Amino acid sequence: MTIFKQRQQWLQDEMRKRGWSGFLVTHNVDIYYYCGSMQTGYLFIPTEGETIYLVRRSLVRAEEEAAAAIEALGSWKTLGERLRARCAGTDAAAGDPLRIATELDVLPVQLYVRLQTALPGAVWEDGSLLVREQRMIKSPDEVTAIRAAARVVDDALEAVIPHIREGMAEFELMALIEHQLRLCGHQGLMRMRAYNSELITGMVASGASAAVPTYFDGPAGGTGLHPSSPQSSGRALIQRGDPILVDIGCTIDGYLIDQTRTLVIGDLDPELQRAYDVAEEILRATEARLQPGTIAEHLYLLALDQVQEAGLSAHFMGYGADQVKFLGHGIGLEIDELPVLAKGFKYPLAPGMVIAIEPKFTFPGRGVVGIEDTYLITEDGYEKLTVSRDGIRSL
Repeated sequence: MTIFKQRQQWLQDEMRKRGWSGFLVTHNVDIYYYCGSMQTGYLFIPTEGETIYLVRRSLVRAEEEAAAAIEALGSWKTLGERLRARCAGTDAAAGDPLRIATELDVLPVQLYVRLQTALPGAVWEDGSLLVREQRMIKSPDEVTAIRAAARVVDDALEAVIPHIREGMAEFELMALIEHQLRLCGHQGLMRMRAYNSELITGMVASGASAAVPTYFDGPAGGTGLHPSSPQSSGRALIQRGDPILVDIGCTIDGYLIDQTRTLVIGDLDPELQRAYDVAEEILRATEARLQPGTIAEHLYLLALDQVQEAGLSAHFMGYGADQVKFLGHGIGLEIDELPVLAKGFKYPLAPGMVIAIEPKFTFPGRGVVGIEDTYLITEDGYEKLTVSRDGIRSL
């Protein structure tokens, strides 16, 4: 049985527990996760029976790739009848209303209304959390792809570092990094699930501009090149003594790595150096507790205690009203996966989870310093997936 069939079967087992008739998967990343293809259409996983992939375009690609039966999407007028037919053998066959789940966290309202019209009388359930929780646990193949992405990020960083010079524009440094990443196999796309959230290759900025806040839910903003893309690298010139924050990712075979390193031409200001040292202390203390059973929330609360003791609470993970309230996040096909290391997230760590941990400190007008590594939770602890060496790199 392929990994995709195993995932479908797991979802079917969970649907039976909930009394659902089926799951209509509409989100591209989730469609890929369950069938191994990402063509335009919808994947329907009935509680009983075979998964069907209703494809608008391209049928040819879907037939080559997908672990599912393939049919043309066809007319919306017949969609409801076709889905009902796939639910034979469930409670719906006895006259009860269909109970169909879908990912309401990402489903556009317009599409939701069309689905309600196509399936009058059906009860729609929010299955988004179930999918996201299933995706928390990575298979060996998923971890292999993330490991490969980590090596690519490290190779690209090492190739670019010798070319960093005083007076270089931030966007020029980002361009060099992106060029190297692409040469090494980066797909050029980093996906996020959250509504209206977008990500470039990462956040590469220096000095004061790195500390400019923005809409992106992270501790460092960056000016970007224009208000239409207000994040990451801008036109500021890298200066001697300014911290250069290189928070970058990479996608290999659909899977992401996320890491941050702090660079400087010359020497870093002592106060910023101390803040960086505290960031590494937080990372080491968090590593010591990365083991199955540890509650995700507790790791964040521990970090807050360390930050308060160091007298740096005002600068942790942003500044003022723009501080973000997390220490780390799950990562996989998307960069904002579960679990989140934040208040309210009671998930116990479990083998197979992959988590990026990113303690950072923001100093308005001066810069951002910190570090980020990605970890796999194992049966007896963790494996660090990022391979770039720690410590501030003085150029």
